[in-house]
Amino acid sequence: VSMDLNSASTVVLQVLTQATSQDTAVLKPAEEQLKQWETQPGFYSVLLNIFTNHTLDINVRWLAVLYFKNGIDRYWRRVAPHALSEEEKSTLRAGLITNFNEPVNQIATQIAVLIAKVARLDCPRQWPELIPTLIESVKVQDDLRQHRALLTFYHVTKTLASKRLAADRKLFYDLASGIYNFACSLWNHHTDTFLQHVSSGSEAAVLSSLERTLLSLKVLRKLTVNGFVEPHKNMEVMGFLHGIFDRLKQFLECSRNIGTDNVCRDRLEKTIILFTKVLLDFLDQHPFSFTPLIQRSLEFSVSYVFTEVGEGVTFERFIVQCMNLIKMIVKNYAYKPSKNFEDSSPETLEAHKIKMAFFTYPTLTEICRRLVSHYFLLTEEELTMWEEDPEGFTVEETGGDSWKYSLRPCTEVLFIDIFHEYNQTLTPVLLEMMQTLQGPTNVEDMNALLIKDAVYNAVGLAAYELFDSVDFDQWFKNQLLPELQVIHNRYKPLRRRVIWLIGQWISVKFKSDLRPMLYEAICNLLQDQDLVVDDFEFRTDQFLPYLETMFTLLFQLLQQVTECDTKMHVLHVLSCVIERVNIQGLGADSKNLYPFLLPVIQLSTDVSQPPHVYLLEDGLELWLVTLENSPCVTPELLRIFQNMSPLLELSSENLRTCFKIINGYIFLSSTEFLQTYAVGLCQSFCELLKEITTEGQVQVLKVVENALKVNPVLGPQMFQPILPCVFRGIIEGERYPVVMSTYLGVMGRVLLQNTSFFSSLLNEMAHKFNQEMDQLLGNMIEMWVDRMDNITQPERRKLSALALLSLLPSDNSVIQDKFCGIINISVEGLHDVMTEDPETGTYKDCMLMSHLEEPKVTEDEEPPTEQDKRKKMLALKDPVHTVSLQQFIYEKLKAQQELLGEQGFQSLMETVDTEIVTQLQEFLQGF
Repeated sequence: VSMDLNSASTVVLQVLTQATSQDTAVLKPAEEQLKQWETQPGFYSVLLNIFTNHTLDINVRWLAVLYFKNGIDRYWRRVAPHALSEEEKSTLRAGLITNFNEPVNQIATQIAVLIAKVARLDCPRQWPELIPTLIESVKVQDDLRQHRALLTFYHVTKTLASKRLAADRKLFYDLASGIYNFACSLWNHHTDTFLQHVSSGSEAAVLSSLERTLLSLKVLRKLTVNGFVEPHKNMEVMGFLHGIFDRLKQFLECSRNIGTDNVCRDRLEKTIILFTKVLLDFLDQHPFSFTPLIQRSLEFSVSYVFTEVGEGVTFERFIVQCMNLIKMIVKNYAYKPSKNFEDSSPETLEAHKIKMAFFTYPTLTEICRRLVSHYFLLTEEELTMWEEDPEGFTVEETGGDSWKYSLRPCTEVLFIDIFHEYNQTLTPVLLEMMQTLQGPTNVEDMNALLIKDAVYNAVGLAAYELFDSVDFDQWFKNQLLPELQVIHNRYKPLRRRVIWLIGQWISVKFKSDLRPMLYEAICNLLQDQDLVVDDFEFRTDQFLPYLETMFTLLFQLLQQVTECDTKMHVLHVLSCVIERVNIQGLGADSKNLYPFLLPVIQLSTDVSQPPHVYLLEDGLELWLVTLENSPCVTPELLRIFQNMSPLLELSSENLRTCFKIINGYIFLSSTEFLQTYAVGLCQSFCELLKEITTEGQVQVLKVVENALKVNPVLGPQMFQPILPCVFRGIIEGERYPVVMSTYLGVMGRVLLQNTSFFSSLLNEMAHKFNQEMDQLLGNMIEMWVDRMDNITQPERRKLSALALLSLLPSDNSVIQDKFCGIINISVEGLHDVMTEDPETGTYKDCMLMSHLEEPKVTEDEEPPTEQDKRKKMLALKDPVHTVSLQQFIYEKLKAQQELLGEQGFQSLMETVDTEIVTQLQEFLQGF
């Protein structure tokens, strides 16, 4: 029954209003009702009417937009179950772009996003008028309409730029070349308007023109980076890119006229960063088209970061971006000639020549000196942090997401890359800095202490490059060891830096007979409770004699200290020692540490013991590190897992580590572990799934997925109670993409690796849903094909293709009915995994692994833990890494052809889109 617009509007409006209620008694029935209407013809036209009516309550309109958006995800594709009719879709498309006049920002953004979702599916074939309408609408004089149209234009461009299939790419190239000039002039117009307003206009005018500048620049970024195969041949594109530097100067100058703390400032900085992103993305995607911009980029970045030009106008994130630009040019593989110059392409040599001409001796020396003497200095703020919370400071220094955008790590990486590239020029410069620092420093002279810290930092980072130029053993005895003996409080950061510096050099060059002197020094520092073991790497054989002393000292310290923070820090150091010792190659011997270790873990993770309150976090970390480095499971190690069930009930911020530990046991000894603990674990999981956040659900399901991957026979039996809710989630089209993706990962494992279990699950679900098994299987495949976009991890995408292909060959009419979808997913899978081998010009599956490949450990990577080795061994048995998708598709199609005969097979293939068939044939050449 179709909904009649007028009569239905009032009813739907009433139910939507109830669905915004805080009272669950009102809210729940309303949500149920809306769920039933989702598949009613006419429902989405009613929603469109409601959310475009600006007189209604904002919350109600917001909800209407969300239901509309979910509807697009589930029912817009032609193949979806309960798909919308073509007539209704046509009316909705027209309705969505009649007026760009939504007054509320958040709703306007949601509408722009949903128009982009429709565009992804329908543009340009079913919706040729979208782009022309947008181009007309961004020209109108009315401020609001112009802004909303521009917002939509950006979301549509962004979405279309992200499509990967060859045919879609071609459509985007056509679109880009058609609208590029217009996008450029639009951007220039808004930018000029903004610059006029800055000097004379009101704050509101500045903000509104800046907002438009930002949006039109976002559109240009997508077109410039993704819209051209050979952008350097397009005058407009190169004109725009060359113009960025002058625009950047204008915008940086504007920052002098705009206060430091308001919305305009925030938007201005976003725009400046966006300019740098255009350059970085373009360099990343088209290194040779970027060649004409190399010199200008280097001149610009170096002048703002390393000379007075930047004073008063630069800000941290901008400096980071400029440093990244320098780094990407210095490191770019495309710009590095072969050892044998004649073998390099003319493009590479051209770029190399421009780099060499820029990086002269004076320029390099100045960059190196400024990095060390300016950017490496610890700031007042960092010193205070270090004083107040040394542990927090260490954590801050070693990671976290915001960290990769902050200045310190960025300057360090730039220093390492430039030093590596130009080490012959820069080694003497750094040695000269070292020369000036002989002997201890006056503790009253803060500046001298900071300079010394910065130079030591540089010498540590450049350890590999300085290998032949520094007699480190002499330097250790004469300079560094005495530094460790200066007890003054102000020397603390420097002592920590020296320990870190020795840690950097130990793996490069350090005489064995000096090690005991070093361990002695560390024990002394420990007794002074100057806990500095964080940054350290041990030679296990020589450290073992000190290990017991060290542990006993730390254990005594754990009992003596009263401050919670200090207790935690001691435990943190214990876990650091263990981690360093283990990784350093104790490996199989780490069992010898269990008598110290397991009691510590037991005590700190036992919820019934009072100390767990402040020891839990570090205790869990210690447990995890122990597992990761454990060569095999022992009864004692297995027994500690009894502490886990109460921890899962706490469901605190430590859940993530708990899940890592559970995964650790699955990788370590899946059979023993699952047989002992899976039943209880499954109960805990079922409880957790009822009340946990989306991210938590994903973590739980990943554990199940790992169990299925590691143990395809036992895994599904042990976690059987959880699988029906996974199946139901797929059939009902779970609306959170990350959860849906994990559901499909779990089901893919069952379908591919334990077919008989899948059949019994399908049978059980058919009873529950009161449906035929075939019909249910058909619905599942349909949903899978429809929601493939939710899966982003390459492994799971390939798994999906393998799992669905494993249903072939089949004479089941339902599976044949879904044949087209299965092939679509398989071809998407091929696009994901096939890489071209430049040597032979043929394609190969990049996910295949062989026993022969030893993973290459680069200098800055940790050597593999025992768990990494276990995962590698498991991957060698995993179909995702052992079965060639190309080969598998070929065999399945061949078997299907043999089953149906030539004619039957041909008519089955005719259900597949011709473009997809062409792509499939390209991939299967040579079979």
